[in-house]
Amino acid sequence: MKRKIIFALIFAVLFAACTGRKTKKEDMDTMNKVVASATPDDMFLLVGTYTSEGGSQGIYVYKFDTETGKSDSLSLAEAVNPSYLVVSPDEKFVYAVGENGDGESTAVTFAFDKGRGVLQYLNSSNTESPGPCFIEIDKTGKSVLTANYGGGSISIFQVNDDGTLSSADPVIGFEGSGPDTTRQESSHLHSVRFSPDGKFLFAADLGTDKIYRYNAIGSVFEGQPVLSQASLKEFSTPAGTGPRHFDFYPNGKYFYLLGELSGDVIVYDYDGGDLKEKQVIATDTVEGLRGSADIHVSPDGKFLYASNRLKADGIAIFSIDPDDGTLTKAGYQPTGRHPRNFVITPNGKLLLVASRDDNKIQVFTINNETGLLTDTGQDINVSKPVCLKFATM
Repeated sequence: MKRKIIFALIFAVLFAACTGRKTKKEDMDTMNKVVASATPDDMFLLVGTYTSEGGSQGIYVYKFDTETGKSDSLSLAEAVNPSYLVVSPDEKFVYAVGENGDGESTAVTFAFDKGRGVLQYLNSSNTESPGPCFIEIDKTGKSVLTANYGGGSISIFQVNDDGTLSSADPVIGFEGSGPDTTRQESSHLHSVRFSPDGKFLFAADLGTDKIYRYNAIGSVFEGQPVLSQASLKEFSTPAGTGPRHFDFYPNGKYFYLLGELSGDVIVYDYDGGDLKEKQVIATDTVEGLRGSADIHVSPDGKFLYASNRLKADGIAIFSIDPDDGTLTKAGYQPTGRHPRNFVITPNGKLLLVASRDDNKIQVFTINNETGLLTDTGQDINVSKPVCLKFATM
C-alpha cells in the first residue's frame, strides 16, 4: 500500500513537471522576484471587480510601470463583488465594499503585504444598509465610511489598532426624491469623499439631486462619531442631475461634480466648505446619455476627464482654465464597453480605463499639451473590472 502511495506521489510530481504546471512555491518565488525587481516608476495596481457576473474571483494585484504602461500579475485576494476599494494612508491595509445583496453587504478589510504584493483577508463588517458602492478613509486612517446606494445612507466604521473594522455605528440615512421616478424614487448615496484638507466630508446623492457636507472631526475616538450632525449643509443641483462622483482641483479652489443622469459636469467655486455653481457643461451630445460614471482632474490641474457608459462609451476630455476653473471641451476618446471607473497615474502620464463589459483595462498615454489620449495597446485582461487604485511599491 505504501509503495502505491509513493508511486502516486512521484507520478504527480513528474506530471506537473512535464506539463509545465507551477507549484504554489514556484508561483510565490516568481511573485517575489517581480516585486524585488521594481523600479521607482513601478506601482501596485489594485483592481476591484464584479464576481457575481462570472469569471472574476475578487481583487487582483499587479505591478504597473507608470512610464511604459507595462504590467505584471502578482496575486488575487478572493472576495465577493469588491466593487470599490480604498488604500489606507500608511498603505498597510486595503478596504473594499462587498455588494453581497440585501442584508449581506459589507465593508471588508485586507492586510497589504507590500513585500510580496499580496492581500490577506482580516475581517468584514456589515454596512447595516444595502448596496454599498463607494468606500472612503479619513486622513488619520481611523475612520472608514461607505456610501450605500440601496439604503440611501452613510455607514461609519472605527478602525481598530490591527486595521480591522468595528461594527457600523452610526449609519446616517437620508430622505427625498427627484424628478426621475425610475432612478430617483428615494435617496441613493453614490460617493463620499473628504475635502483635500480633511476638514469636510462631501456626499453625492443621485436620488435627491443633492450634495451633502459635514464638518469632519477627523477620526472615531472615545465613541465620538466622525461627523458633526449639526454641521450638515445641503447643496441642490439642477433637477435630474443624478450626482454620482466628484473631484477637487489640485489647489482646492474648484469642485467638479459629474451627473450620472444628466451627463453634465457642474463646476463650483470651493471656499471653506461652501460650493457656488459657476458652469454646467455636457460630457457628450448623445441623446439620453444617462450613464456618466467617473471623473478625475489630472495631477497638474490642466485637464479634466469624465467617463460615459451605456451610450457613447468613452472618456470626455476638457481643458481647465487655471484662472477660474471653467472647462472647455478638448476631445472625446472612445473606449471599451462600460468604462465604469478609471484612474490617472500620479505622474500624469497614463490613464487606465476599467472597461467592464470587455473584460479588460485599457492603458492610454496622455498628451501633456492637449490632454488627448492614445491607446497603447497594452491591455490588462481581467474579468469585470470596475475599480482601479494605485499604491506605492
